[in-house]
Amino acid sequence: LPVATGTASITVDQASTAAATSVQTTPTNRPTPTAPPDLLTFAETGHTLTGSFREFWEQNGGLPIFGLPLTEPLPFEGRVMQYFERARFELNADSMVTLGLLGSEEGGLAGKAEVQAGCRYYAETGHNLCPPFLDYWQTHGGLTIFGLPLAEAEPRANMQVQRFERARMEQVDPQTVVLGRLGDEALSHLGVGTLLRPASAQAATQLVAVTGPTATLAPLSEALLQARSAGYNGPAEITIGDRRGSTWQQTVVFHDGQAVLTQSVLGALGPHGLAIIIDGKIADVHPGVFSSDAHTGITTGQPRFDRLLSLVKGFMDHDISEYSFGPNKVRGYRSPDSNLLWLRDHVQQGKGYAYWEPDMRSLLDQFRRFQHPDGAFDDYMASFPWGEVHDRTQVEADNEYLFIEGVFRAWQATGDDDWLRQQLDAMERGLAYIQNSPQRWDSVHQLVKRPFTVDTWDFEYGPPTTSPDGKPAPRHWIDQDTKWSIFHGDNTGYAHCMELLALMYDHLGNPDRATYWQGEAGGIMDRLIALAWNGSFFRHMIHLVPVAVPGVDEARQLSLSNAYALNRDVLTEGQARAIIEEYQRRYQQRGTTFAEWYSIDPPFPTGSLSTMDGWGRQVGEYVNGGIMPLVGGELARGALAHGYERYGLDILQRYYSLINGTGGSYLWYHPIGQPGISGPDTLSTYGRGSSAMLAALIEGVAGLQDDATLFQSATLAPRWSAADDVHDAQVTVRYGASGGYMQYHWSRDAYSLQLNWTGSGDHVLLHLLLPDTAPDSATLTVNGESVTATRTHIGSSRYLDFQTGGSGAASIQW
Repeated sequence: LPVATGTASITVDQASTAAATSVQTTPTNRPTPTAPPDLLTFAETGHTLTGSFREFWEQNGGLPIFGLPLTEPLPFEGRVMQYFERARFELNADSMVTLGLLGSEEGGLAGKAEVQAGCRYYAETGHNLCPPFLDYWQTHGGLTIFGLPLAEAEPRANMQVQRFERARMEQVDPQTVVLGRLGDEALSHLGVGTLLRPASAQAATQLVAVTGPTATLAPLSEALLQARSAGYNGPAEITIGDRRGSTWQQTVVFHDGQAVLTQSVLGALGPHGLAIIIDGKIADVHPGVFSSDAHTGITTGQPRFDRLLSLVKGFMDHDISEYSFGPNKVRGYRSPDSNLLWLRDHVQQGKGYAYWEPDMRSLLDQFRRFQHPDGAFDDYMASFPWGEVHDRTQVEADNEYLFIEGVFRAWQATGDDDWLRQQLDAMERGLAYIQNSPQRWDSVHQLVKRPFTVDTWDFEYGPPTTSPDGKPAPRHWIDQDTKWSIFHGDNTGYAHCMELLALMYDHLGNPDRATYWQGEAGGIMDRLIALAWNGSFFRHMIHLVPVAVPGVDEARQLSLSNAYALNRDVLTEGQARAIIEEYQRRYQQRGTTFAEWYSIDPPFPTGSLSTMDGWGRQVGEYVNGGIMPLVGGELARGALAHGYERYGLDILQRYYSLINGTGGSYLWYHPIGQPGISGPDTLSTYGRGSSAMLAALIEGVAGLQDDATLFQSATLAPRWSAADDVHDAQVTVRYGASGGYMQYHWSRDAYSLQLNWTGSGDHVLLHLLLPDTAPDSATLTVNGESVTATRTHIGSSRYLDFQTGGSGAASIQW
């Protein structure tokens, strides 16, 4: 039976012989083609069907099952294959047509499920096949066409889907099941698929076999490839592509049937496809000529940078709690003194664990399931043998923006738009609750309000008291005696997360909703600045109910959320620099205090707070003037971004000395440096502070910032020039939940800086810090061409800015 290759064809026996030869020995030339007698052409795609491929297509369901052909039959590692919209036909060594395992290639086998009534259970894979997918499976080809189920049916993009070995079924409405376009998707992920789609992409008469490295390669390394084609001498065009469709071309010349080439490992992680073209026709397609992988890491030769990542990860690996709520298993990062999973602790630690943690969604999903009818979110949760625990600390007003921040970071790390859509209603309801609840929204100032707490902590100012249930407790409830205030940290948090929500809506194609939330964010900041900005920082609390606070000048109180505001993209450059300079002034005036990372400064007098011993009753304890690495980390990241690079490096140096010497990191420290141990459950592995410091290293010093999702659009701003002892830096940042990553190699000498980078994205803003020794006349070259860069001054720091692609090389010379 002839197999069509456009104007050329070969018989099945000839094709299988050629395939076997190309794998085992040096490939040979094809015989002279003959005209196909049964060619079927599809005007929609321009492609053809003939021979055994046409026979299989027609006898097993045709267009509804397989769709239109998207390629001609072409050589894939010596075998003949043809892509269709929903399938891939393959000619095996016995001249039989089989279907490619596209479902397995999409996602592999999911964990086993329990047997469900009314379904057919397949022990081979551990999954159920239930109506309506079961009915479709039985009536449209069964095991031969679809294979076994690889996962349970699950929601995706407003429909139910189920994956099989060779297909993906989609239930678009209660009565309709269709097959997903797995062939089209697989061809797109082939890397070189765009070369194979045109009807002009025909098989060459000359076959080529290519071998590549078997070991997984790191980005920016070199892949050595060897190609063989018996008796061929002459040129060939080589195209290598990644799963996202980025391609790299080069020309090689065969001598005595052999050619050797090298290719820099660039672009998306995973298999890289290859196509060899001779005389304008496809001589071979290799779906995975080499594969790449990457893991988050920093190498500079300086321990304060190189060891910080592993130290922080070690701390945070100890701070994980896992629970089950019915069928839903959740995993999250806990606080240092409670095995409950608190929303704020989990979300704020995400700026660290996102770079290695695969489970970014389960805890947020559970908080969404527990969302109250009025839109409010709980504060914490746990599940014990005696029952579930979840509730909200009444005085807290930040839960709703924390949920949005958590969703945004999980979406960044996973790139899962379908999951993001599932969170939109919950985020909207949470913001509606905040802006309409009399307990959360001050209608006069049009800002979020809360009881008079210490910054964002969960108890109200005042002496020890008795809770409504008759127990001694910090005042964490709301009643007629509540002292209402407007707190800057809540409002900068909501403005920031409204901007994040706008970004997410814009990505999902809803610009009207994006514009609305941008407007809401701007309104909050305008009103907050008019009310609480004192010219240098945000005042701690603006009291709505008069309250006397003896022994402290509230106008001078600098509270920790000023440091958070530095990294919320809600300040002007001048406001950010004013906050940093205020911390610098207090650093110079700190006396015996080892760091300026104050929870609040000046603190409240001893006995002012309604807490137990060790929890802030004394000056310098806990949130009453304790020194907090989470403040230091936010301050360092803000300093690095706003022109105070050496100050940010100094903070990281002090933190590294602190944890390297003790092997631990605490929520707070006494002013002279002893760890803050509030009780027997206190951990020495506190993640909120250490993750903030890690974010300062990764986003601030290493300068890798994801501006959207999966580093598809990113800012690359290495600031190693501010570290006098760093002359060479290799940096990789990868999300643990996906293949989103960036990697670069930075180096410098007396008269130049060199930078090579790659990643999973398409757009990079280079924001390159000039060394102090470089003149203003320094020039930038990108990918071998001199470019005109934007020269940016941030304070006394000088940067060269240039928009470019997801992979490249840059040089600054002077």
